[in-house]
Amino acid sequence: MFKRLRIALLIESSRAHGRDMLHGIAAFARAHGPWSMYLSERLISTAAPPRLKHWKPDGIIARIESRQLLDQIRAMRVPVVDLCGICESRDIPVVATNHRVAAQFAADHLMECGLEHFGFCGFSGLAYSDERCKHFVQHLAEARRKTSVYVDLHPPRMSRTSAVEAKYLLRNESLRAWVKSLPKPVGVMACNDMRAQQVLDACGECGIAVPDEVAVIGVDNDNVLCELSSPPLSSVDLNGQQAGYIAAATLDKMIRKGGVPDKITLIEPLGVVVRRSTDVLAITDDDVAAAVRLVRDRACSGLRVRDIVATLAISPSTLERHFAKHLGRSPKAEILRIRIREAQYLLAKTNLSLIEIAQRTGFNRVEGLCSLFKEKMGLTPGQYRRESRVAGAQ
Repeated sequence: MFKRLRIALLIESSRAHGRDMLHGIAAFARAHGPWSMYLSERLISTAAPPRLKHWKPDGIIARIESRQLLDQIRAMRVPVVDLCGICESRDIPVVATNHRVAAQFAADHLMECGLEHFGFCGFSGLAYSDERCKHFVQHLAEARRKTSVYVDLHPPRMSRTSAVEAKYLLRNESLRAWVKSLPKPVGVMACNDMRAQQVLDACGECGIAVPDEVAVIGVDNDNVLCELSSPPLSSVDLNGQQAGYIAAATLDKMIRKGGVPDKITLIEPLGVVVRRSTDVLAITDDDVAAAVRLVRDRACSGLRVRDIVATLAISPSTLERHFAKHLGRSPKAEILRIRIREAQYLLAKTNLSLIEIAQRTGFNRVEGLCSLFKEKMGLTPGQYRRESRVAGAQ
């Protein structure tokens, strides 16, 4: 009889990203199990429960943030996959977020809003926050933009995520002073949704309008936290479900075939989920601002440059010149960029056919969608779908 594998899940259920990973693991187990799973409510920094070793798991999927947890897991002498990547270990494969892409998504979104000034607010000393900060600053520097980084003069002397985050909750005065000092209007990326909510609160306490003066974007796309924020928070979706699915597939292979994959698998974020906290167009040229709004509303409905010209009663050459000055690209390029972005979302999140996606994104033919998608993304739509979504997800 086929053995039901016993899999321990040491993943925090206290935050959305952890729960997304658990959904991905569940999707794999439904398709390739069945698995018996050990899961207890926990924080990201919690040690392994003492009773776990008596359960005798066949394998473990964990978010390993501390040396203590790493040592506890190793002592069990079973295959392990790490969903964190902080404690490097040659004998444990890692499935982790591509922080560079997450930061680029946030930076590009804020630049698309027409903003010229930028800030980053994180938790200094936490690896994921420092990585996102580094890539956010670098990406904006490549676009010849400068970034103001929030620096706490007295950072907490600890390394565990939940403890550091709790300490920073008490630093409101320092955060308010930083927000006040930023040139306005400004776009601020926070290292995660929790930090972004704190930035929004600081703005509210200082009487600073969001998004008109400060546009704020977080990371994790925690739906509850984003909707509880005032105004609702835009956020980068890290695709935690795919991370969980890939981790489960990796562990299953290790258990059944042996060996340890000698690599780190980076999961690509899905993109920005836009809410009111970044619903701003800080473009001084009224014609360009109106044209960009028109493109966002109608790009996927077959909008063409001549439609913009007719609506705004402006000459094509003037429109081209003003777009180049304020956005660094042409009106046609902006239309195609919005269409490709929507195609990415539909490929990752739905089971729509390529014909249906082409129709929904303003392409007359599937060939046109496929050709442009390959040119812009370096992948065919089919390849992108396979790499960016959990198998069987709706």
